[in-house]
Amino acid sequence: METVRNSAIVIIGAQGDLSRRKLVPALCALVTQGLIGEGCMFVGSGLDPMTDEEFRLHVNAGEDLVPILRFHHGIKGLKKFLDSLGNFERTIVFFSLPPSVYAEMAAAISAEGFGPDTRIIVEKPFGYDLESARELNTNLQKHFPEHNIYRIDHYLAKEAVQNLLVFRFANTLFDPIWNSGHVESIQISATESLGVESRGTYFDGAGVTRDMVQNHLMQMLALLTMEAPVSLDAEDIRNQKTNVLKTMEVVRQARGQYEGYRQEKDISPDSDTETFVEMELRIRNFRWAGVPIYIRSGKALGRKGTEIGIRFRSTPRILYNNDGGLKANSIVFYIQPLNGIVINHAVKVPGSDKEIIHSQLDFSLSDEFANAPMMDAYQRLLMDALAGDPTLYVSAKETEQAWTVLENAPDVGKKPFLYRKGEMPHSPLDIDWIDFSAYKGRRCGARPAES
Repeated sequence: METVRNSAIVIIGAQGDLSRRKLVPALCALVTQGLIGEGCMFVGSGLDPMTDEEFRLHVNAGEDLVPILRFHHGIKGLKKFLDSLGNFERTIVFFSLPPSVYAEMAAAISAEGFGPDTRIIVEKPFGYDLESARELNTNLQKHFPEHNIYRIDHYLAKEAVQNLLVFRFANTLFDPIWNSGHVESIQISATESLGVESRGTYFDGAGVTRDMVQNHLMQMLALLTMEAPVSLDAEDIRNQKTNVLKTMEVVRQARGQYEGYRQEKDISPDSDTETFVEMELRIRNFRWAGVPIYIRSGKALGRKGTEIGIRFRSTPRILYNNDGGLKANSIVFYIQPLNGIVINHAVKVPGSDKEIIHSQLDFSLSDEFANAPMMDAYQRLLMDALAGDPTLYVSAKETEQAWTVLENAPDVGKKPFLYRKGEMPHSPLDIDWIDFSAYKGRRCGARPAES
């Protein structure tokens, strides 16, 4: 990556948790690595008055960041303050704010003098449903053109997710079998061991479908199932993701809630918000016709992990599979906290006539590139925004199309069923899930990736 110079990043809501935990450490790392160079400046803006020094202490700014990190109280006068610090070739404004105020803030910074050439970055969830997402897109685009609106999905910046396209389109070994003729099912699982913790107010208004499925999991599914783009340009990749999202339909879903959720801090005592969701989707195109796609995500499930599983069709009931007991091959992509790929295949036990067991070919991103500098998600996303590369950001069309997929999803049972905290519930849709915990591999679990 080329070193960025003469650029400014403004963080609105810089006194909050995201700024302290993710954004400031990411900026500090980029400066230390020499990827952010001369003429750059970072300004935090917040509602509570602070001196520069107080702000730097508040966000635990590293030594390298201190000289170029400043604070401004509120929005009024922010553009003039930034102009007094230098003549910047590009300016990015990061909305570290609740999504409900994105439209209002876009209007406010535009009125303050940040022109349409300013790039704005907004966090998920982008809208509450299809109607609100469309309204938000319209309101943001009143002040900033679509090509300067960067919607973050930090899963897209994970190395393991970026490797999905490389795995598919840089290996002739797998492309011929990436279709309904060979794939029995696609399975995506994202589980958390903890409950809502301190995020009760936000989570009770969102639920796991809005928090995880509409963005992270739908984006991974689109990368996994889209057709090959004409090029690796952002627009070509995003168009193919949008195209496959247009063909998706939820055919079944079931929502769950862990016991004790309603007693958590900031949770409504009669809340029907789901903390677990399981769904079956179909893709209505030639490549994937008839292949069930299973998605599940939830909290307080006793294990933390995000995985993608591809289960292939079983071999015919002849030769080594006369009794039909031979397990189907599968590929598992470990996204987090493990990061790697495991291919499960059959081998003969040495010394036996035809005793078959399943073994694994495994790849660990952390082990293979142990000495390579690996960016965390926010480092990569901030660098891409500075470079004007929206490939790892989500377009307006994509986010609206993902809402369209989920908008009319049939709900089995309507109200969420209860499950025990710390346990994975039995599949409410009777899905034969891959046992992702059994596919550790010899190297895949050696060193966890960043979460």
